[in-house]
Parts: sequence; C-alpha cells; structure tokens
Amino acid sequence: MPHINLLSPHVADLIAAGEVVERPASVIKELMENAFDAGAKNVTVEIRDGGATMIRITDDGCGMAPEDAGIAFLRHATSKLRDEHGLEAIETMGFRGEALAAISAVSHIELYTRRPEDTEGTYMALTAGDIDEMEPTGCPAGTSICVRDLFFNTPARLKFLKSDRSEASACVQAGLRCALGRPEISVRFLRDGKEEFFTPGDGQMSSASYALLGREIASTLLPVQSADEGIRLQGFISSPAAGRGNRSTQYFYVNGRFIRSTLLQTALEQAYKNTLLTGRYPACVVYLEIRPGAVDVNVHPAKIEVKFTDERRVFNLLYQAARDTLLGENRIAKAETPEEEQNPVPAETGTAAAENPAATPENAGPAAAPQPAPTGAAPKRETVYEYVSAPLWKTAAEPIQTAPGVGTVLPRPQAEPATGPVRDQQPPLGFGTADNALPEADAEARENSAAIPPETGPVENPVQDVDTFEVPDHKIVGEALKTYIIVEVGDQIILIDKHAAHERMNFDRLKANRQPIPVQQLLIPQTLRVTAEEQGLLEEYGALFEEFGFEIEPFGENAVILRGVPADMLPDDAVPAVEEILEHLREGGTPDPMSARDELLHTVACKAAIKAGWNTGTAELEKIAREVLSGRVKYCPHGRPVSATVTRKELDKLFLRIV
Repeated sequence: MPHINLLSPHVADLIAAGEVVERPASVIKELMENAFDAGAKNVTVEIRDGGATMIRITDDGCGMAPEDAGIAFLRHATSKLRDEHGLEAIETMGFRGEALAAISAVSHIELYTRRPEDTEGTYMALTAGDIDEMEPTGCPAGTSICVRDLFFNTPARLKFLKSDRSEASACVQAGLRCALGRPEISVRFLRDGKEEFFTPGDGQMSSASYALLGREIASTLLPVQSADEGIRLQGFISSPAAGRGNRSTQYFYVNGRFIRSTLLQTALEQAYKNTLLTGRYPACVVYLEIRPGAVDVNVHPAKIEVKFTDERRVFNLLYQAARDTLLGENRIAKAETPEEEQNPVPAETGTAAAENPAATPENAGPAAAPQPAPTGAAPKRETVYEYVSAPLWKTAAEPIQTAPGVGTVLPRPQAEPATGPVRDQQPPLGFGTADNALPEADAEARENSAAIPPETGPVENPVQDVDTFEVPDHKIVGEALKTYIIVEVGDQIILIDKHAAHERMNFDRLKANRQPIPVQQLLIPQTLRVTAEEQGLLEEYGALFEEFGFEIEPFGENAVILRGVPADMLPDDAVPAVEEILEHLREGGTPDPMSARDELLHTVACKAAIKAGWNTGTAELEKIAREVLSGRVKYCPHGRPVSATVTRKELDKLFLRIV
C-alpha cells in the first residue's frame, strides 16, 4: 500500500489553480469580477496571443493600500468575507479568496494599485506566487494587473491550450459575459491592440445588448420584465421568428453574475413552445435581482452555477413573463396609423428613423431601446429600459409592481366555425366557447422542468379573445398563388400564409377545447400496418387519440383499422396523420402526456387546415386576415411566421421612386 504524503504548499497551490484557472478566459473572468467588486466605473481589458502571453486589466476602482496588496495574493485572503455568516448572503462577485492566489501560482504578475485618497501607489512583481519586488510608485487611482506567461511552470496545462485564435475567442466571450451583466460599467476590450468591443456604461440594457451582441441579434429582442416579492426580472428575449441554431446567445444573470442554469433555460424554452421551429432556440439577456439569502452561489469553484431556495417561484416568474411578452408581440408593426404619428422621434433623429423601416419595436436599432409590444388599443409610448443596479432587497420602500398580465386569467375565445367553399359541408374542428370552456390555463403550461412537478407548474394565460384586440382598417386585395392573402393596411402590404395561419387557428381552438371532438365515421374503414413499437404507442396514448376524434381498433397482427377520424379532417388525410403522430412519438422516446398531446394537436391542426393551392372563399380569407391583423395569430404551431410586411417605402425604393 503506498504511503500517504503531505503535499508541499507549492504543489497544493498548483492543484488549486487548476480548479479556478482552466484557460486564459478564466483569468479574464476572475479579474473583471474583482474590478467590478472594487467599484470601478471604467474597465479596460487587453490580451495578446490569445491571453497566454499577456493579459492586462485596468480599472478605476477603490485600489488597495500597501498592506492589503502585500497579502492579496495569499490563498483565502479576501476583503469580501469575514466569517461563516457572510456565506448566507453574498453580495459580491468574488468571495473565496482563491482567484489571485491561483492566477499568481501559474504566471508572472505585475500590479499597480492606488487608493484615491493616497498620494502614491504600490508596485508589485510576483513569480509563481512569490513576491519578487514591492515598492511605492506613482500610478492612477485604481488597479492595473498584468498577467504574463500563463502556465509557464505547468507544461502539462500549457500543452492543452488551443490555438491563439481559439483562446482569444474564449477570452472575448468571457469579457462579453461579464460586461453584459453590468450595463452601468463601461468596458473596453482590446485584442492584440485592436478593439473588440466597447460598452458605454450608461446603465441601459439595450445599449449593452447592442454593443455586445451586435445589430442582428439586438434588433430581434423584445423587452421582458416582471416582479414578485423579493425577485425582480428584467431584460430581453428574442422574437420567435429569430430563433437561433444553438443556445450560445442565452445569457442569464443573477445579481449581476453570469450563470448557467438548466432551470432558467427550461423555463424560457417552455414559454416558446408551439411558437418556435423544432431545433431552434431563443436568444435572451435576462437579469434576476434576488435577495442574497435566497440564492447560493457557493456551489461551484468558478461560481458559474447557483441554487435557488425557491426554484418554483423563479421558474414561474421567467416563464410567465416570457409568455406575456410573446403573446403581446406585434407582428403587424405600425399598421394602424401613419408612420410619423405612430412613433414620434426627436427632430434630429427623425430622418434616420424614417429611412430605416426595420426600426420597429421588433427591430430596434442602437438609437432607441426596444419598445414594449402593445396589447389591445393601449396608447403607444416610448420606454427606455434601464438596468436597475440598486439591489431589490435594499429598496423595500418602493412597492413591487407585477408586470401587466401576470397571473391574470383572460376569457377564452369564442369559437367560430371555419367556412370555405371546399369545406362548408364539414363541421368546425373546435367547439370550445366562452360558455362551456373552462376558465383555467392551458394544460400545456403545466409542463415544467424535471425539478418542477407538472401538476404545480406555471400557469399560462389562455389566448385573449380576438375582440379585445384592435383590428386595424384593412382591405383584402386578393390572393396570390392560391397561398398568400394580400391585405392592404394603411401604407403597408401584409402577406399572410393562409395555411400557416389557419393551422394556428385550429391549434388554438383545440387547445382551448375541453369537449370531445366530433367523429366522422368512415364509410370504408382504412387499414394501417404498424410495428410492435407503434402498436405499443397506440395503446399507451389511445385515450389521446380517442379524445381528438380517432377511432382506432386492433386488426390482426401488426395492423390497426381506422373507423373514425376528426370531423374536420379529410378521410384521405387520416392514415398519414396517424403515421406522422406515431413518428413524432417514436422519435421523442418516452414523452410526457402533455408533449404527446401537443404532437397530436400539431398534426390534427395541420391536416385540418386549408391547404396552399385550394380555392378559398372571400369570407374565409377575411376571417383569417382579421385573426392575423388582430395580433392573436403570429406563428404556426411549428414556429413559422404567418405574415410578412412590405411598406410603401420599400415598394417605392424597389421601383426607384425614391432612392
């Protein structure tokens, strides 16, 4: 049996450094957080050769006295924690007292620091954690720390660094995450002498989002905000039409700290259910202000993960706020009034705004923060979303206002039969009315993450009655290619995909309906061959199929027979619909009942919708157009937008009437 050896302090420091300093980006994160804790208003970050050669971070914070600088690089030396009681309510970014010690153990460091009230500062030079030189010097107030030759004494770690380009990209991303969490601090990032980004530090979330995420992402963001007792949520989420291919543009912050949270990620993505294309993900910048005692940030060496004492409340707050924002999104922007009356701007910016028709509440540029989406006929007003840096738990005198719509149960829409020359003889697919529908939230909203039991999950507001929305004056110009409804609204042309819009209308009626769907008996029953796995799925979810109008019976070995289908579905679509539903269920593994119900609803709504290429009557086109123009129908259940807008100005430019 090998003997137990007591490691030397040097080896212990190297091991500890490996937990905190994984790569140059880790150094950026730790030192920027130290600058923020020091009360800096301006922070400059410089890197060379991907950060392996040099990292310098300069701030104008409180600086350090000579005696504090002398012990700052010792392990577990910190100014942010005094005893174990401090762990119960951590209000600073750092607190472990390990960052400087870990970084200095694997690099050469030069430090300049001075407090504003001191006449001279302090210079220190360290190698592998040992102080080589320390003397008074002249320097600006604040702190400048330069880290050189990272991992010079740990060749194994140095060998696993990626290319300079990859490491530099990781450093920029780390700096971006830190800067995005503190809009009130101006951050400049220089890479090999070239500026990568700069934030103005004006405290406006929209300014930071635009500067750091770029025009493409920032122009798709919708404001989201809400509050509950002791919790405040604010930030932006992306329009469903601007879904991303991955989750790399999801930024969650708790008390200014960037975190990774499966809980928040699930809450956000659940809010987008049935509005986002499969395989696409929303972007977001979400800030949570919560009492320090209600969140534990001491669960990860890099402080990248946290735990909430009341996860359900946090989940519900984000879920409901995101749902309210998405339901209030205005896809038909500025359709009611002329452009100059809709969005008044100062004289000096009016020309620029007029030349940019994309600068709507949905596509705001850097000159103005994204506007809250209008609901109903509420007056439009300009709102600047400013990051509230004052902790919520220190502003108890201010009443907490819950965001409009949160927790409000709205009346269900009055179902109306969909009519048209092709299907006038068939009964409507949905039968829920305001009289017989249950005044409770959709079953979909009871879905939740694994940590949140579905029966007590968030409550989703049902779709508002179309009568509560203002339908602008419009004219049906006609139909193009038997697919797109052409509607004239003010100085805009709205193109509506009639199949996608009608599919969403069907889907919403089915979701709201709590009565059995009428069944049409097939004159000639249809046989469907199934595998053993599909037969098991039909047995497991047989009640759902029956609820939505499918009468399916076993028919010998590896076969079933369809005797009835939903009343609004063409008989020829019955077998393909069942096959499609089974395919979705099989690909999803063992889905929960709510997911299975949605898959069935998607397919039934799609098969029952009018199709591209069909002749559709004027009354049916008018009904679809009113649903879309009212704002009730924005996306099909699969996430595709149902409408597109072309302004007169865009047409005039196309025909060179204006340049």
